[in-house]
Amino acid sequence: MFQLVQRRRWYFLLSVCIIIPGLLVMLYATITSASPFQLSIDFTGGSLWVLQFDRPVLPGALRSTLAGEGFPNSDVTTVGNDRTLQVKLAPLDEHQRATLLKAIESEFGDNRVTTLEFSVVKAAIGSEVTRAAILAMAAASVAILGFMVLAFRKVQNPVRYGTVAIAAMLHDLLLTLGVFAVCSLLLGWQADALTLTALLTVVSFSMQDKIVVFDRIRENAPKYRGEPLSAIANRSVLETIHRSLATQLNAIFVMVAILLFGGPTIKQFIATMLVGLLSGTYSSIFIAVPLLVAWEERSLLGKRVPRSEVAGATANS
Repeated sequence: MFQLVQRRRWYFLLSVCIIIPGLLVMLYATITSASPFQLSIDFTGGSLWVLQFDRPVLPGALRSTLAGEGFPNSDVTTVGNDRTLQVKLAPLDEHQRATLLKAIESEFGDNRVTTLEFSVVKAAIGSEVTRAAILAMAAASVAILGFMVLAFRKVQNPVRYGTVAIAAMLHDLLLTLGVFAVCSLLLGWQADALTLTALLTVVSFSMQDKIVVFDRIRENAPKYRGEPLSAIANRSVLETIHRSLATQLNAIFVMVAILLFGGPTIKQFIATMLVGLLSGTYSSIFIAVPLLVAWEERSLLGKRVPRSEVAGATANS
């Protein structure tokens, strides 16, 4: 049988090599700009401008015009139809708005432009949403811990299952945030309300697969009583890995398709969820279960498995 759990040192090392650079980038961004990411107007405040055209206009075309006028990070989306566009951008005074409107009218020629709405977005909206998201994650963690303790009450040390599941969930969040921070620094990604939605989705994806694997360990524990937890866990992972991969790959293929062929306004959202889903799939197999075994064996890095022993186990299985 393939010794998967016993090689946990390499899985932990890979996660560290991915998470630490992301944390360093967040630290650098916080020192230089007081925020780990570039923030959209949902967090910083800004202007909300709704424009209506006589003929359809692509959001990308208007975004390019605004970038040429010194607003490269503007968020442009359609509202209701392809002739009405909503623009979120940095705070504008009346003179700046008039200048931008002239530039838009000049760019789109005889396509008449009408301002339907112009308002100021307060930064407090972003902070309220952030606070609510943090409270939701904290409440979810407590609920998950309670559920795991109740569901796994017949196995030894049920609290460990819930604690490890939450630790693996934090692993997925940190990895996703780290990748987002790198993309924010290099590609200009901005954190907005959709980013928080993506992170909350990552939490749900993360927990789903881990519970499936832990449940198989719970089922196998009475069957193989007397075997060490590492052997039971290793067998359980190998029995469920095909199900985990099949379920997650379906979602991954859909997200990749949207990422390749979808509109630019949702690509950042989909990419964030894709990173979180990939991390959740990886951590369910290579982080959560090995952490549970490491806690049981009091050995974080595990024992080295000699090649001769692996070859013999493979031949006998």
